[in-house]
Amino acid sequence: MNYNTEKNNKVYIYGEIMSEAVFSHEVYGEGFYEFPVKVMRLSGQADILPVTVSERIMTEDMKPGGFICALGQFRSYNKLEGGKSRLMLTVFIRELLEEQPGKNPNSIVLSGYICKPPVYRTTPFNREIADLLIAVNRSYNKSDYIPAIAWGRNARFVRSLSVGDRVALSGRIQSREYQKKQPDDSFVSMTAYEVSISKLAAFDDDSEYDIDEEFDLYSLPRSYENSEQ
Repeated sequence: MNYNTEKNNKVYIYGEIMSEAVFSHEVYGEGFYEFPVKVMRLSGQADILPVTVSERIMTEDMKPGGFICALGQFRSYNKLEGGKSRLMLTVFIRELLEEQPGKNPNSIVLSGYICKPPVYRTTPFNREIADLLIAVNRSYNKSDYIPAIAWGRNARFVRSLSVGDRVALSGRIQSREYQKKQPDDSFVSMTAYEVSISKLAAFDDDSEYDIDEEFDLYSLPRSYENSEQ
C-alpha cells in the first residue's frame, strides 16, 4: 500500500469550543486532551464534534466560548464500556490555523478500503441511503475505521461496491442523535459520528490516484444535505 498516509485522511474544522478540555491519555510523556466543538451548517443546525489535541499545541484560547480553526485527521479507537468494546471517533488536531473566512468550516477527504458489506436501504419517504465502513491506513501499521453514509446516486453507486474495494471520498463529519434500547426496554440517548458523503470515487489499488487533485479540502460546498439528503 504505497499511498501517503498523511494525505488519505484530512479534516478541516472551524467551530466553537463547548466545554473545558478533559485529559484523555498520554503517549511517550505527551498528554492529549478532549473537548467538543460546535460546527455550524448553512441550515442553521450544528454538528457537535469530539476533538483531541496535544498539550504541546494547546493555547489559552482553548476554553468554552473560544473558537478553534485547525487541520487534522478523523481517527477511531476502541473503548471498553460495560464489558463491551465500542468504536469511538475523534477529530485529531495536527495543526492550528488562523480563521479562514468563507471557507467551508467542516470538510473531510478520505481514501481507504471498504471493510464491511455496504448496507443499502430506502426510507419511508423513498430516499436512498447506503452505510459503509472504511478502513483508512495510518502510520505505524495502524488503521482508522470510519463510518460513512451516502445518499441518492452515491448510495446507488455504493450498492455495487464490495469488501476490499478502494474508495476516495469527500464530505463533512456529522453528529447524529439516536435512541438505543436497553435490556430493561428503556432507551438511552446516544450520539453517532459519521462522514456524510458529498463526492465518491472507486479505483484500482494499483492505479495512481491523486486525492488532492480530485478533492479540494477547502472548496467543498458548506452544505451537502440540500441536494442529496
